[in-house]
Amino acid sequence: MTKKHNGGSQVVNPNKDAQSKMLSGSAWMTVGSITSRILGAVYVIPWVTWLGAYSNEANALFAQGYNIYNIFLIIATAGLPSAISKMVAHYNGLNEYGVSRRLYISSMYVALAMGVVCATVMMFAAPMMDNGDANVIPVVRSLAWAVLIIPALAMSRGFLQGYNWMAPSAMSQFVEQVFRVIYMLAATYLIMKIQKGSWVAAVTQSTFAAFIGAIGAIMVLSWAWMSHRREMNDLISQGRSNLQVSTMELIARMVYQSIPFVIIESGVAVYQLIDQFTFPHMLFRVGHFTHYQETILYALFAFNANKLYTIIISLAAAMAATVIPLLATARAQNDLRGIRKQIENVLLLFYFVMIPASLGLAAVAQQIYTVFYRYDQAGIVVLQFAAFVSIPMGLYTVAAAMMQGISENRRMMKFLGIGIIIKLLLQYPCIKLLQGLGPLLATCLSMFVIDYMILHSFNMEFGLHFYKMSKPTNQILCYSIIMFVVTKAFMLLTGYFVSPYGRFTAFFTLILGVMLGVGVFAFLALKFRLTDQIIGPRSAAIRQKLHIR
Repeated sequence: MTKKHNGGSQVVNPNKDAQSKMLSGSAWMTVGSITSRILGAVYVIPWVTWLGAYSNEANALFAQGYNIYNIFLIIATAGLPSAISKMVAHYNGLNEYGVSRRLYISSMYVALAMGVVCATVMMFAAPMMDNGDANVIPVVRSLAWAVLIIPALAMSRGFLQGYNWMAPSAMSQFVEQVFRVIYMLAATYLIMKIQKGSWVAAVTQSTFAAFIGAIGAIMVLSWAWMSHRREMNDLISQGRSNLQVSTMELIARMVYQSIPFVIIESGVAVYQLIDQFTFPHMLFRVGHFTHYQETILYALFAFNANKLYTIIISLAAAMAATVIPLLATARAQNDLRGIRKQIENVLLLFYFVMIPASLGLAAVAQQIYTVFYRYDQAGIVVLQFAAFVSIPMGLYTVAAAMMQGISENRRMMKFLGIGIIIKLLLQYPCIKLLQGLGPLLATCLSMFVIDYMILHSFNMEFGLHFYKMSKPTNQILCYSIIMFVVTKAFMLLTGYFVSPYGRFTAFFTLILGVMLGVGVFAFLALKFRLTDQIIGPRSAAIRQKLHIR
């Protein structure tokens, strides 16, 4: 294709342009997602300190409330943010910007209605969802306020992402987390240290902070809307107006598109609910643990480890948010070659980020766990195991998004259904075999099956060039293993000279370990030209600056 420029024309490579958009969008979404996830994990350090002896029980209660909240949030948003992102990209690809605007306005009516309904159910039906623990009730009710307004917030993010404007979403995620963390830490300190109050009240206020964070995010998106308003109006006035689509028809299309998104995006949340409602009963049968022991073990994998390895998975989520509109645009233009190239680019970028990040987390698990929660050998083992589980979970996030981007929703729902059945079948034997690690193992195995089915489906439909991807994939795996061995050896060595049990000493060695691991992987990737296939010619400039030949 060609673009006019200053009276002339220039050839534009659509695949290169799409890859550039994906890298730029992924960069923005990764920064926003990572910084918000880091903030969402760093608050744990003072939080567990102020909760003292109640910290693990508080973590378990927090996790139980949030698992229920996540399901209601998925229902309240009805999969519409991702559906809107996809549909806006589709109509924009057809130059029908006016339809995209009416689509967004219609979605806001739906969002407000769903928010009111789901928040009301959470308020009045909380006693029916406590799983035998009355402390869960006030936590669920405190989260209902966030469910009330987050659907509208999510619709706005989806709309802007449909334009490939990822910066406002990234900034809103960061501000949302800042508002949330400030409120929850201030409330917890006031309750636990000044008032000497109840730890349940502290957890309740900490979960209510989700509502405060959403207010901050809405402020950022409102500013972004005002900043882009003139540009959007110009696109509408210059675009086509051939499609005559009524408001009711748009809503019907949104709902039709959103149903698969609801089911697919709820996949991880459903897995967490399975763990929440089956783990205590199954654990009691295999080992006759006390209720307190069950609570502590549940906290170790459902909250403590989850807070840390989801930082890595957020990398995958950032890529997922970027790739849906790009694939939807390629599908709208029936660009099969572009779709194949986009899928290959996403997979390589995923491997490049996720594999070294997961192995790196496993290498520094002892230090990072000690910094966040104090030294606990059982918790460290869980985190090391969870670091490897994050790879198939992250791949599910990205691969499912790509399936949605190319409108293979029915097939994706089938794959997820098979995965959930495998999870349910493996849950008890895995818990019997590994006790507290059992739920993670069951999740890992079922996710591997889903990932295989998705990749096989892509290959059958688009003929992915796995032979071209094999060399960079093997390089990523090899360099990640070298990085893991070097970093782990360094952490073990420093353990002989610095106490591994103190938070400050653990933090010091953690920083050194992370710097070493990143340095080793980056050097190998640049030295042997791996980065050339991931980020393109920019890697040559980086090599020159770092004097790497």
